[in-house]
Amino acid sequence: MASDSIAVVDLDRCQPDRCNYECKNFCPPNRTGKECITLRGEDTREGDPDQIHISEEICLGETCGICVEKCPFDAIEIINLPQELQDDPAHRYGENAFSLYGLPVPQEGQVTGILGPNGIGKTTAVRILAGELVPNLGQHETEPDWDDALDAYRGTELQDYIASVRDGDVTVARKPQYVDQIPGQFDGNTRELLEQTDERGDLDYLIDRLSIRPVMDQNIDNLSGGELQRVAITACLAREADFYFLDEITPYLDIGQRVTVARLIQELAEEGDKSMLVVEHDLAILDLLADNLHVAYGEPGAYGVITSPKSVRNGINEYLAGYLDNENMRIRPEAIEFEQHAPRPVSSADTLVEYPDLSMSYGEGEFSLDVEGGEVRENEVLGIVGPNGIGKSTFAQMLTGDLQPDEGDVDFALDISYKPQYIEIDQPMRVDAFLSSITDQFGSSYWNTEIAQPLQLERIMEQNLNDLSGGERQRVAIAACLSEDADIYLLDEPSAHLDVEQRVQATRAIRRYAESQDATVLVIDHDIYMIDLLADRLMVFDGEPAERGRAGKPQDMRSGMNDFLANLEITFRRDERVGRPRINKPGSQLDSEQKDKGEYYYAP
Repeated sequence: MASDSIAVVDLDRCQPDRCNYECKNFCPPNRTGKECITLRGEDTREGDPDQIHISEEICLGETCGICVEKCPFDAIEIINLPQELQDDPAHRYGENAFSLYGLPVPQEGQVTGILGPNGIGKTTAVRILAGELVPNLGQHETEPDWDDALDAYRGTELQDYIASVRDGDVTVARKPQYVDQIPGQFDGNTRELLEQTDERGDLDYLIDRLSIRPVMDQNIDNLSGGELQRVAITACLAREADFYFLDEITPYLDIGQRVTVARLIQELAEEGDKSMLVVEHDLAILDLLADNLHVAYGEPGAYGVITSPKSVRNGINEYLAGYLDNENMRIRPEAIEFEQHAPRPVSSADTLVEYPDLSMSYGEGEFSLDVEGGEVRENEVLGIVGPNGIGKSTFAQMLTGDLQPDEGDVDFALDISYKPQYIEIDQPMRVDAFLSSITDQFGSSYWNTEIAQPLQLERIMEQNLNDLSGGERQRVAIAACLSEDADIYLLDEPSAHLDVEQRVQATRAIRRYAESQDATVLVIDHDIYMIDLLADRLMVFDGEPAERGRAGKPQDMRSGMNDFLANLEITFRRDERVGRPRINKPGSQLDSEQKDKGEYYYAP
């Protein structure tokens, strides 16, 4: 194989007990007597049939690809690396295993962002920067050494940092990606968890800024996703460390909470002179939060490349364009585009269903919700926005019939396909079996093109539901919702745990399904990019979270977004180059001018 190619075998997918070693038997070098694809023997799990190993020196590379085509479980990838990758990888886990090229550069007093798909090596990079993993510089056969790593990065921006890591002078605080796993790792209440982390003496300040005092004496098991997220962020920022790593700070948080978290991270970086590294898929928040940005690209699970730092604006715009200027690298065949001017005109489609004024209360002194009567139209995507704890999911459950309002009738006699906010599909069955039980269209050309491919389901079809990651479960749940035969498709926070690419693909899948099937779709989400790309009209919720909520009638996007953002005192503008929504810096000249004009969504 050429030196700029790698072979990757996914051992979790390689299932020799269910195949006839087609890859080995059809491999051209093997058929000429060479040992290109061989069996791992002692490296295989005890009692299991031998899994395969590919010799990268003998393999013919991507131009052949026969083994890739013959493998019935999609376990093999043969990849030609970009010619621009002249250096050795920072780390490789072994032959036929994942390789990471490049490392992010933490900067004291600054927030460094990383933007890229899941499975691209961000966690590997953080483990190296935290001193948990010694980079082997691609020499996986030998024991790695920090002195070798220091020599490799001598003369670069990472030299001093690597030296500090080698000498054990770097302390790390970390916020995990999947906060819903916290209850399984900690048994107790919120106060007990957080008091263990109060190393800087700022715990009370963080608790109040993130509004978690009401849940301080609640058991961790009883917290919602948004509460768990804020508790996890508080626990991370309360620690005394040199290097803070926060992996996805926005899932389950509303836009106001996201902005508050962004400001807290910036304050700690600037006032505490700390190095902050943030992985985030909400581009509006990443844009507001970061001082500089690394773009990560490659083939998830096979190899990843982390670029040199870029300005945040240029990094996000290049990522959306699919072309990295300095690297002369195309990372996506087509650009992600946003509407440059006014949103889509309000549809004049016929009314699908009207609903009356609705009211519901959970008891005296507890939460109450009032919904102004309105209508949902045929063949529209209706966005639903508002703070957490304001009644959006309650409204969704009224529509599905899972909750009955105290006043008003929502017996629509309509079939509603519902994807809930919190996904519980821990069933001991495979993804393909689960989806085929939902629709007789499973596996059809239309279903594969419009649902499976955009949601990137091909590689997880044979996995069990209870083995999926949070992002994989989300994509399966979206597919399951869209696969049902229904009058209304209702999706509650479909963006959670999806990376930028997956959000765009999910948005396109939802939008195209609505258009091609003349379907009506309701989407509840906090990602402004997703709502901006997806919705025809908007339904805005406001009030006092956890106390009372109010929902107005659906309205056109511009009016709705102005109402929504005015409540939060946040203004957006459009990027001049690509038209994406960007949050104005609070108190900036543009922020003040737009507020004076009452144009919170963007200046016309």
